[in-house]
Amino acid sequence: MAETRDLLFELGTEELPPKSLLKLSGALKDNMAAGLEKAGLSYAAIEAYATPRRLALLIRELATAQPDQTVERRGPALNAAYDATGAPTKATEGFAKSCGVTVDQLITLKTDKGEWVGLIQEVRGKPTETLIPDIIRQSLAALPIAKRMRWGAGLAEFVRPVQWVVLIYGDGVIECEILGVAAGRTTRGHRCHAPAPIEITCPAEYARLLTTQGHVLPDFAERRSRIERHAVETAATVNGKPLIDPDLLDEITALVEWPVPVLGGFEARYLSLPPEVLITTMQDNQKYFPVVDADRKLLPHFITFSNIDSRRPEFVRQGNERVVRPRLADAEFFWNQDRKRTLEDRVEELGQVTFQNKLGSMLDKTRRVQHMAAFVAESLNVDPSFAERAALLAKADLLTHMVGEFTELQGTMGRYYALAEGEPEEVAQAIEEQYLPKVSGGPLPASRTGEILALAEKIDTLAGIFSIGLVPSGDRDPYALRRAALGVIRILIEKELDLDIEVLLEKALGRLPHGFDPDATRSALLDFLYERLRGYCLDQGYRHDEFEAVLAIRPTNLVDFVYRLLAVREFRALTAAESLAGANKRIRNILRKSGETVVANADEQILAEPSEKALLAAARQAHADILPLLHARDYTTALCRLAQLRDSVDTFFDEVMVMTEDESLRLNRLGLLALVEGLFLNIADISALQPAQ
Repeated sequence: MAETRDLLFELGTEELPPKSLLKLSGALKDNMAAGLEKAGLSYAAIEAYATPRRLALLIRELATAQPDQTVERRGPALNAAYDATGAPTKATEGFAKSCGVTVDQLITLKTDKGEWVGLIQEVRGKPTETLIPDIIRQSLAALPIAKRMRWGAGLAEFVRPVQWVVLIYGDGVIECEILGVAAGRTTRGHRCHAPAPIEITCPAEYARLLTTQGHVLPDFAERRSRIERHAVETAATVNGKPLIDPDLLDEITALVEWPVPVLGGFEARYLSLPPEVLITTMQDNQKYFPVVDADRKLLPHFITFSNIDSRRPEFVRQGNERVVRPRLADAEFFWNQDRKRTLEDRVEELGQVTFQNKLGSMLDKTRRVQHMAAFVAESLNVDPSFAERAALLAKADLLTHMVGEFTELQGTMGRYYALAEGEPEEVAQAIEEQYLPKVSGGPLPASRTGEILALAEKIDTLAGIFSIGLVPSGDRDPYALRRAALGVIRILIEKELDLDIEVLLEKALGRLPHGFDPDATRSALLDFLYERLRGYCLDQGYRHDEFEAVLAIRPTNLVDFVYRLLAVREFRALTAAESLAGANKRIRNILRKSGETVVANADEQILAEPSEKALLAAARQAHADILPLLHARDYTTALCRLAQLRDSVDTFFDEVMVMTEDESLRLNRLGLLALVEGLFLNIADISALQPAQ
């Protein structure tokens, strides 16, 4: 059994970016695992540690060397290895030299493809100590760091300046430099509680020594769990519960090495502000957890976490309260000032705010969205008045003091101001819901007016930005068009809005003020939406070939698209499905290769064989049977009915030669096949279905 030892690598730095810490830690672990695998070094497990001042890995039972290998090296072909006198050619001499042997040590390698001169060598595996430094360097170089920095007089680059490096294998240090710093066995604990160096004797003691001597909890998950538990316990002291946002919890975990909860408070009068304002102030600006009661109403308290176990915790509490109080006072001032003017009073001022140079101002966009919202409402047989009113006021809150300070509250503040001004609840709710869904899988608008406004707003953005050629590419998507497209797809499908997306795009493109190619833009937009639809449907559990079968006929009503997709999934479970899919592929190939202009029908008087006459009769009856099913969008039953054609189709291909020399008979047989294919293409192209694996 191969000898193994534990390895510890710790990179000590100045404070790392908190929002990137978990991502950096995970990437470092993955990169090291890939590097060890590439080097052929086996190990039992990798444990990652991450704090504001360090990234570390503990690799358990790492092999002390690569395994020995038998390597076959092939040189020149035998007929080119020696000249007419039997002397080795320069190619052979060069090959021998590259292998570190003489020509007479080479052997002949025989394969079924010929003979070569070659060499079989036993290569001893390299010691792990010699390989690890480069694996670490490569792993660090591959980390997802947007912008690296230099420090001091050296040339090393990293996300933050490196202060120390620990690299211990077994009980010994691997002597090397990582990012310009010599590796050792000395780590550092908490800046305040344990400033003295801490010597690591062996890798397995790393976490225990940092915790007991260094006042540092190096395990991110353990630290996160402790913060969450202490937040709950602290909130309970005021009969409350903490509002814990997972992203904020990760960020706080990345900000502290020794978390200590602090309960703070603020004046109860601020609770009269919209709760979203208080929550945003506490969460986004101050990194606090708000506290709510059993009914999820805000209490005048917050919980923060200090990175120091102070002997005077009241000073820490007072300091945090002193910082948050002016922010809440500003929010109160903004709230009072903003309500001195109505949203409608601000609409014309949107003309001074640019949406996009070629697409005009936010007022221009407002007018376009108003028109689109009315069209969508009328298409759904809904009174358009609420949709038009919501669209008119939708962007007005962008000009308020509150949204100027808290941009993430756009829409939300619009709802509060609209309600304060006496606007209908439906209109106010739609103003907030226009931005939904905000994230993948996020909630959709709950009101019908919100659905209409969100749809109109997103379609206008998609049409406008595509019309000026700013199509997303790679990671670049400054107008969040991918998110907008997925939002359109989800609203249409999940809210079952019976609308034609191509018609909506044409309507939006027709309102744009500049010159462009509307047909090319519409086509590009549809392709973009179908690509997002593909991802959405695959996430719902549909198979790739099922999606392709429906996409082949390009339904532009997305609700209808999903009905067809469901039918295809049900159809493929039938025993006849695979046979019919194969037959449709055969039909498609015959029609394509025939070179004939084919009409999807046949004259029974011209057809000669009983099997082809039987197929024509079966196809006509199937067409009559499925027509009402197609009108009812009962595609599943329709495909099940068409599955009954299997025997007739199989018999036809067994007994009939389609491409006969008799032109009239040939055209009729081709027309019969086109008729059969067309029956299925009323629903989907089942020839796209792949056989069961």
